Amino acid sequence: MADTTIDSSSASWLTRLHEWREEHISDRMFVLVLAFFVGFFSAVAAAVLHWLINQIVQLLTSSFDASSSNWLYLVYPVVGIYITSLFVRYVVKDNISHGITRILYAISQNRSRLKPHNTWSSVISSAITIGFGGSVGAEAPIVLTGSAIGSNLGKLFKMDSKTLMLLIGCGAAGAIAGIFKAPIAGLVFTIEVLMIDLTMASLMPILVSCVTATCFTYIFSGDAALFSFHLDNPWSVERVPACIGLGVFCGLVSLYFIRTMGFCEDIFARFKDKPYVKLAIGGVMLSLLIYLFPSLYGEGYGAINLLLNGASDDDWRRIMDNSLFSGQIEMLIPYIALVLLTKVFATSATNGGGGCGGTFAPSLFIGCFSGFLFSRLWNINQIGVYVPEKNFALMGMAGVMSGVMHAPLTGIFLIAELTGGYNLFLPLMIVSISSYLTIILFEPHSIYSSRLAKQGKLITHHTDHAVLTLMQMDSYIERDVLAVGPDTELSDIVRKISRSRNSVIPVLDAAGSLLGEIDIAKNRNVVFRTELYHHFTASQLMQKPSATLSDQASMGLVMKTFDQTHANWLPVLDKDGHLKGYLSRERIYTQYRKMVADMSED
Repeated sequence: MADTTIDSSSASWLTRLHEWREEHISDRMFVLVLAFFVGFFSAVAAAVLHWLINQIVQLLTSSFDASSSNWLYLVYPVVGIYITSLFVRYVVKDNISHGITRILYAISQNRSRLKPHNTWSSVISSAITIGFGGSVGAEAPIVLTGSAIGSNLGKLFKMDSKTLMLLIGCGAAGAIAGIFKAPIAGLVFTIEVLMIDLTMASLMPILVSCVTATCFTYIFSGDAALFSFHLDNPWSVERVPACIGLGVFCGLVSLYFIRTMGFCEDIFARFKDKPYVKLAIGGVMLSLLIYLFPSLYGEGYGAINLLLNGASDDDWRRIMDNSLFSGQIEMLIPYIALVLLTKVFATSATNGGGGCGGTFAPSLFIGCFSGFLFSRLWNINQIGVYVPEKNFALMGMAGVMSGVMHAPLTGIFLIAELTGGYNLFLPLMIVSISSYLTIILFEPHSIYSSRLAKQGKLITHHTDHAVLTLMQMDSYIERDVLAVGPDTELSDIVRKISRSRNSVIPVLDAAGSLLGEIDIAKNRNVVFRTELYHHFTASQLMQKPSATLSDQASMGLVMKTFDQTHANWLPVLDKDGHLKGYLSRERIYTQYRKMVADMSED
C-alpha cells in the first residue's frame, strides 16, 4: 500500500510539473533546457567510466615489470569477460552490445526509445571489460549511455518521437564532446554517423549539449587532452603524395577492419545459445593475443601516446614493453604490423566472448599504428621526401576512423580538436577524404550501419527513405477483417459486407490461409441481386489478390507494390501463409505525406 502511494504521488508530481512546463516554457526553450542536462549527465557518465577503468587497471597492472612478459595477461581478460557476461545475463538481462548500432535501431525502428537501464548498464559492463584488459573502446558505451539519457529524459516529459530523436542526438554529441573535449566533433558525429538532420531547430540543442559536456569535462578532469601531441615538423606541400598514399592505405585497412570484424561476429553468432563456448573461444583468443602483444590490453591509449610523442628508436622501443620482443628495436616494424593485424581479432574476441565495448577506440588505435607503419616504411625505403612518423601516426587515426565509420568530417575535426593539431588540418583532410573515397568502393555502409542496412532498417538523410524506414508496417495492418470460407453462400457474404469496413472480403481455408478475395466493386452485378443469393458461393466469386505482402516486408516494398498494382487494399501474410490483415493504400499514403511534412519543417 505504501509503495502504491509513493508511485501515485510521484506520478502526480510529474503531471503537475509537466502541466506547469507547458504553461510557462515553450517547447523550443524546454528542449534547450533538456539538452543542457543531457550534456551534463553525459559528461558525468564519461568521467565515471574513465575513473572506473583507470582504477581497475591500476589495481591489476601497477606491479608489472616492464622489461619482461607477464603471465597474468593470460588471466585478466578472461576474468573480465566472464564477470561482464554474468552481469549482463543476470542483472541487465538484455543485449547491450553494439552500442551505436542500437542507437541507430532505436531511431529507425523503435520511435527513438531506449530502455532506462541503458543509462547505466553500459558504463558498468564496459568498465569491467576494459579494466580487465578487454581490447575495446569506452566511447560507444558512453555514446549509448548519453543517448539513453536523452531518450529517457524526453520520455519523462512526454516529448514526441521527433524530439526524442533530437535528444538522442544531443546525448551522443554530448558523449563524444565530453570524452574527447571536442565539441565540434560531437556535432559532426551526430550528423554523419547517427544521420540526424541538421536544421535550425536541431543545431542549437546539439551545440548546447556539446558545449555543456565539454565544459563539465574540463571541470572534472582539468585541461589535459586525452592524447598529447606537439608539432615538431610542420607540414609542407611536398608531402601531398605521401598523404594521399596514407589515405588509400587507411581505406584498405578500414576495409580489412570491417570485413574481419564481420567474419568474426558471424563465427561467434553460431554459438549464440552457448555462452560458455563463446567465453572459451573469445577468452583464449584474447588472452593469447594480449600476452604476445601487451599493447592490445584495454583501450590502448598509452601505446597511441607513445607513437604520437616518440622521436627516436629509444622512445618507440617502449611500445614493446612487457612483450616477448621487449628491447629488440629491430623487431619494431614486425611488432607494429602484427599488432595492427591482430587488434581487430582482439576486439572481436572481447565482444564475442561476452564483453562489452565499442570499435571507436580500436579504429583510433589501428589508425595510429597504420600511420606510423606507413611512414616508417616510406622513410626506410626512401620513397619520397621525409615524412615525420608522429605526424603520420596522428593523420592515420583520422584516416582509419573516416573509413571505418564512413565519417570523414568526424575524423578530421576529432583528431584536430583532440590533439590541438589544427596546423595539420589540410593533410588531415587529404588523408580522411582519400580513405573515405577508397572504402566506399568496397563498402557502402559504415561498421555501425551495415547490420541495419542489410535488413532495410537504416535511416538516412534522404527524407523519403527516412520516412519509410521510420514507418512500421505492423502498426498499419487492419486486423479486424471479416473473412469467409470457400463454401459460404452469397447471402452470408452480403451480410458480412454490410459490417465490413473495407471493400475486400478475404476467403480463408480452415487453417486461416488465404485462398482468394472477393472485391465488392467487381461483383456489384451479383451482390445486389437477391435471387442469386443461394446460387453462388465464395469460391465462385473470389479472385487471386493482385499481390500479397509478407509481414516482414519493408515499407519501401509496400509502397512499390501499391504503385505497381494500383490496389486499394493488400493482404499481409505471415511466414506460414496465414492472413494477418490488410493494408489500406489511403491510410499508408496519408501517414507518409504527414511524416514527410513533419520532417521537412525546421
